[in-house]
Amino acid sequence: MEPIDYLRSGEALVGEGNEVAHVDVIIGRRDGPVGFAYAIALGAPSQGHGGLTAIIAPNLAVKPPTVIVPTVTIKNMKQGELMFGPAQKAVADAVANAVKEGIIPEDKVDEWCIVANVFIHPAARDKEKIYKFNLEATKQAIERAVKNKPTLEEIEERREKAEHPFA
Repeated sequence: MEPIDYLRSGEALVGEGNEVAHVDVIIGRRDGPVGFAYAIALGAPSQGHGGLTAIIAPNLAVKPPTVIVPTVTIKNMKQGELMFGPAQKAVADAVANAVKEGIIPEDKVDEWCIVANVFIHPAARDKEKIYKFNLEATKQAIERAVKNKPTLEEIEERREKAEHPFA
């Protein structure tokens, strides 16, 4: 694996219905642009899009440090509960799994950080599906970022037949 000197990005869409998960991540060094974005997400949040630390449980944040930024404006406590509950746990578990599985090298957990944009539809309700879909989407997004996927060849090969689910 080549080193991440600047930043890498990855994306994944998993699931269906109102609980569909769409996760975008950027991964990079703490002393680079991803570290700056991480600090801004936590230190200068915008209304309805405040960053939250990915935690497995209270007082148990993951490494590399990960901040979650809601893609959809959180307007009420119901939306907040879904973001600060199953989505937050899913992202944290996906990061921990990525380290455990060697996708993120253990020797980089104190050098890298992650910013994850997480989409939760305002009409979503099923906490189990939100967890399941966001866990898988985050895992895929991280793996694509670290492995610098898709390649230009993969994009060109699939581009003509690709269908966007919301287009």
